[in-house]
Amino acid sequence: MPESESEPPYRGGCLCGKVRYVVDAKPANVRICHCRLCQKATGCAFFARAIFPRDAVSIEGSTQAYASSEDLRRLFCPSCGTAVFAERLSRPGFLSVTLASLDAPERLPPTMHIWVSRKIPWVVLNDGLPQFPEGAPW
Repeated sequence: MPESESEPPYRGGCLCGKVRYVVDAKPANVRICHCRLCQKATGCAFFARAIFPRDAVSIEGSTQAYASSEDLRRLFCPSCGTAVFAERLSRPGFLSVTLASLDAPERLPPTMHIWVSRKIPWVVLNDGLPQFPEGAPW
């Protein structure tokens, strides 16, 4: 039976396949962040991610972490370098999953843009989603 677009589980992994995960809960939120740290960490114009309860995420394979700030660690595959997760030390019960690492990223469309004050000027936002100059309420 095919998985519905909005119901868990959600599956994904890195480019080389050494890191795989399954998420068995709905996301707390799905957002696109345009802050400069996310741009630099992903090498992209923005970071599209979903936040899940950490205990709902089962991970196979090992990741390495990089502390991009005092509060945020980004986890990636040590073999291929794919950015897979991010975690806030101030919110230990949650784990961010990169939308592009999902096997079916179309199942979790973002609901808002945050940190648009740091958006790269050539990125045009015309998707009708709410935009916040900085962070948004949880």
